[in-house]
Amino acid sequence: MAQTQQKTIKIIKGGLIRYKSIHLSIFNMDLLNFLFLDSLYEFFNPKKRIFIGYLLIAIFIAAFWLVYFRKLNLREAINKIVDKKILLSKSAKSDYLLFFINQIIMSVISPVLITQLAIATALFYYFHSVSWLDAGVWNNTPLVIIISAFTLFHFLLEDFSKYFVHRLMHKWPILWAIHKVHHSATFLTPMTVFRTHPLEGVVFSLRSAFTQAISISSFVFLFGPQVDIATILGANIFIFAFNIAGSNLRHSHIDISYWKWLEYLIISPAQHQVHHSVLKQHHDKNFGVALAVWDWLFGSLHHSEKIENLKLGIHIDQKEGTHSLRSLYFEPLKEIFLIVIKPLTKLKQILKLIKFTLIGVNR
Repeated sequence: MAQTQQKTIKIIKGGLIRYKSIHLSIFNMDLLNFLFLDSLYEFFNPKKRIFIGYLLIAIFIAAFWLVYFRKLNLREAINKIVDKKILLSKSAKSDYLLFFINQIIMSVISPVLITQLAIATALFYYFHSVSWLDAGVWNNTPLVIIISAFTLFHFLLEDFSKYFVHRLMHKWPILWAIHKVHHSATFLTPMTVFRTHPLEGVVFSLRSAFTQAISISSFVFLFGPQVDIATILGANIFIFAFNIAGSNLRHSHIDISYWKWLEYLIISPAQHQVHHSVLKQHHDKNFGVALAVWDWLFGSLHHSEKIENLKLGIHIDQKEGTHSLRSLYFEPLKEIFLIVIKPLTKLKQILKLIKFTLIGVNR
């Protein structure tokens, strides 16, 4: 058993968990230069949504949709896709700035967050301590089945956890205070996915660490150290499929919809754009990232609609000042402070009332 555990830890440390570490040697070079290059690397990494290959495919899909379904000529379609009013709007410029600034902030925060390795190792040893659980019970399962099952399970758990946390972001006032940064976008671009407060980055980093750890530790415990994930260009094959199917168009002004039956299963770009709408009937709808099935199961599904010039943002009278860095970074902190201090103020008032009541009784 000790050998199996050692093997497992080696597997966990090796191929299944890939996380970035900043080597000490970078401090010998210009740090900002390094972080800038690290940010640009996102465009050349197939594991990232804004990989240049996925962006080019999204442009092709958008052009095909506009020409074939909206009956635009190719020049009109291209002009609509690269609309300067959108791509150079104040909202879009904020997206670009937050992308680079948050990369710097998260590079400082990430090393102190709990890692998948720590959680996976703890869970693995916990499973061994449970008397009614048998380690390696499915060790003899054919490798192709193990890899297929693990790849699918990991994708489903990741996608459900994103849905669950995203829904909480809209329901809990403290979480909504930070998630509003994302919804303050009045125009959507592929870079809007990075329009988040650093605190939301922390929440989703922890979500990712826990879901990956659960997947890895449970499968290694049940199937042994031969567990692996099926990838294309280093990305989970389901994530890869999601990205080449135009995931970047969800944050765009190209309102591609799917057949109604398909929108019960997969979130279309138009459905996610509805999620960003200021209209009351669209609030708290379509929390899903890749799959719509979670929204369908939990009553938050809303099919795409043909709405000309759908207004996006937090509310209909949103001011331009919401795109300033000061507003995006500090207003959420101010709001959280007020949310936390409110019950304490009420408690202070209650205690004061009790004090005066007791003084009155004593007299």
